[in-house]
Amino acid sequence: MAEQPLYNQDVTKVLSDLRTDEKNGLTQVEANQRFLADGPNQLKEAVSTTLFQKFINQFKDFMIAILLVAAVVAAFTGELVDAIFILAIVIINAVFGVFQEAKAEDAINALKEMSTPNANVIRDGKDMSVKSTELVTGDVVRLEAGDIVPADIRIIESASLQIEEASLTGESVPVDKVATTLTATDLPLGDRANLGFMNTNVTYGRGIGVVVGVGMATEMGHIAGMLESSDDTKTPLQENLIKLGRILTYLILFIAAITFVVGLARGRETIIDMLLTSISLAVAAIPEGLPAIVTITLALGTTRMAARNALIRKLPAVETLGSTDIIGSDKTGTLTQNKMTVEKIVVNAEISDAATTEPLSGTFGRLADILALNNDTKRTENGYIGDPTETALIAFNENHQRDIDTLFREMPRLAEIPFDSERKLMSTVHPAPNGYIITVKGAPDELLKRATKIEMAGNIVALSDDIRAKLLSINSELATQALRVLGFAYKLTDAVPEEMRSELVENELVFTGFTGLIDPERPEVAQAVAEAKKAGIRSMMITGDHRDTAAAIAIRLGILDEKDKETAVISGSDLDNMTENEFAANVHKYSVYARVAPEHKVKIVSAWQKKGKVVAMTGDGVNDAPALKTADIGIAMGITGTEVSKGASDMVLADDNFATIVHAVEEGRKVFANIQKALQYLLASNLAEVISIFVMTLLGWHILAPIMILWINLVTDTLPAIALGVEPAQKDVMTQKPRGRSASFLSGGVGAAIVWQGILQAVIVLSVYGFALAYPVHLADAEAHRDALTMSFMTLGLMQMFNAINVKSVYGSMLGKQAFQNKLFNWALLGSLIVMAAVVIIPALNPVFHVSHLDSYQWAIVLFAGISIIIIVEIVKLIQRKIFKKG
Repeated sequence: MAEQPLYNQDVTKVLSDLRTDEKNGLTQVEANQRFLADGPNQLKEAVSTTLFQKFINQFKDFMIAILLVAAVVAAFTGELVDAIFILAIVIINAVFGVFQEAKAEDAINALKEMSTPNANVIRDGKDMSVKSTELVTGDVVRLEAGDIVPADIRIIESASLQIEEASLTGESVPVDKVATTLTATDLPLGDRANLGFMNTNVTYGRGIGVVVGVGMATEMGHIAGMLESSDDTKTPLQENLIKLGRILTYLILFIAAITFVVGLARGRETIIDMLLTSISLAVAAIPEGLPAIVTITLALGTTRMAARNALIRKLPAVETLGSTDIIGSDKTGTLTQNKMTVEKIVVNAEISDAATTEPLSGTFGRLADILALNNDTKRTENGYIGDPTETALIAFNENHQRDIDTLFREMPRLAEIPFDSERKLMSTVHPAPNGYIITVKGAPDELLKRATKIEMAGNIVALSDDIRAKLLSINSELATQALRVLGFAYKLTDAVPEEMRSELVENELVFTGFTGLIDPERPEVAQAVAEAKKAGIRSMMITGDHRDTAAAIAIRLGILDEKDKETAVISGSDLDNMTENEFAANVHKYSVYARVAPEHKVKIVSAWQKKGKVVAMTGDGVNDAPALKTADIGIAMGITGTEVSKGASDMVLADDNFATIVHAVEEGRKVFANIQKALQYLLASNLAEVISIFVMTLLGWHILAPIMILWINLVTDTLPAIALGVEPAQKDVMTQKPRGRSASFLSGGVGAAIVWQGILQAVIVLSVYGFALAYPVHLADAEAHRDALTMSFMTLGLMQMFNAINVKSVYGSMLGKQAFQNKLFNWALLGSLIVMAAVVIIPALNPVFHVSHLDSYQWAIVLFAGISIIIIVEIVKLIQRKIFKKG
């Protein structure tokens, strides 16, 4: 039989089971023994990795493994220059990765504020203050407004105790805490009113509780355990690179093997010669610069995003944003401001906006006075402390430049009846010009029962049934908009009541007005949601808040249509009643999830992932952390976010601005497009090299030496490819649909472009070689072959760089000024052309690269052949646009 939940247990039983006493608490001796047995009251911290471990982790990549094998083989066969070059690329890539990861961690650590709050406990019958880490189960703790709940507790006494649990449940409105036993079963965290949870905030009242859970045994610890057992999700970029690496490996091995066998079959080459030729093919086929290009492109993306307040913790997260299909967002603090605000006021039985320019005089002024006087908010050096609803009432006065400090001095509180959850009212007594005023605040329906008059336009008239009905109708109207409605009334008296009892004080009231409060949406979020929708990205709200509140905010933000609020909203309890298959089949129907637990958030993210969708999850609370880690990209809030949520995330928003996510998505799409351009450029070039060497081998021609191939790759795979990584985004990048998880770097026509452009380059190179042999400048056979090899070598190098202009668009024409908008690319191309030509122009370098000095006639052929790639590709693109209607 399952153990009865604590909220269903009587306080006496809980105290008995914990072997503690409500009045005297634990003895110090017993507390020490329990501390030794259970350990400190703190969560396990994730083991941090050293710089060396970060460096080693960079090598756990399939493409890197291929390069390392190639380096070993090259070194074993005597090609030390090849081996050193490949290892240099791998090490540079690893250093970039470590640098970025360490930089991101430093930025996030700068946001941390380490503190160990004290707890007020009763031990040996005495009140004392101890560090919260020293608490043990059975300790009796006292709580009051401003405290942080130091552990999970069962409430023993409650005097108007309210605890704000947004970081755990996602609900912004504080929870009224009670000491009574709850009879309902299977309650979500937000409804367990007789329990307090570690690291939540006391906003009002006071109370006493007994510690029932510490450290990892708390609800916070439960979430931390979920994080520990959760596996990191590979990003689409990582999956793409793994698949690409495997394809390249198989192709390289196949081509090298065929070349080796064909060469031996011809009988003209030795095994060593053919082994070296096969290695040359492998070197030609492997895009040595790709890992470095990807890393540099991502790093440049992180730099641009950091300038826009998005801190990237893991490099691949930059690109993942660009492939996002779904953004599952927490409500409180992410979509909303996590700050209760007066939005509507009702005076004279009419609804007005709280930002009204109406002077706060007459009845408006009377209402404003009561908002301030009937209020337990305390002013501190760091702002106001108290119930968020009450601090919002003070803020309303300040927003209208009212001098409430003078009001407090002239009308101090003389007596009060505190709020309690049964009568749902609070009353205070203050001196007034002609006697005393009793102010009353509370639930509108309860207040209207006790009011007999109403102040209308400064006049006090009888509260008729018609006006009462109208006020109740307004209350319902505001409630349907998810506003928290409070009523206010007063009455004047000649003396302070001798007995402050409800039945004597809270009657014959003059009704003044209502306030409608809400945790308002962030002003920039609605536009961000609209932009995401335009980009084909679906935004969802996943919150611990109530169904009606969540739906109302979602409608205001454009996440939910008014007509869908009955069918597109689902609660955590409804989710529990659905089987996994049922939910997976219906997950697309829901845009708002209310009253959900951390397990539900993970379930939602996983359901979308099973449908092949790339999911981003935003959040700031501890309750968001498991879903942040499970999602393809977890996005935490840097200012209001908990350290647990930041640690589980891939990206942190330094400004807590939801709109920053949309900017990051745009940047992610640009990064993917630029990596795709670089990949097309590199693979088309490498394919041309492979085909050229393979055909040269078959025809018995002299082939390009490994140092030639490495030099071409060094010159063409660096500056031009890197410059492609900073190409400006296309104008329509945020109107395109997400490419999704199934898309690859070879999709969108890129794969086909690589093949035909690679073949075209090889044909041009082989044609130049054949032409040079047919019409040699030097008649000697050896010199003719050297000239032909040099011309084909230079043609291949120059043509690859000219083709970099072509790959800026798969189908679009690059003739015109748009081809040269990227100044970095222009300088990179010019510099690479000069460096490439230098090995032939400078005589001292000729023997190093096994090339000859070319005359003007030969250079003219090389330049014409190289530039011809632009002309031919433009013609092909024009035909493709005509046929496929491509833009």
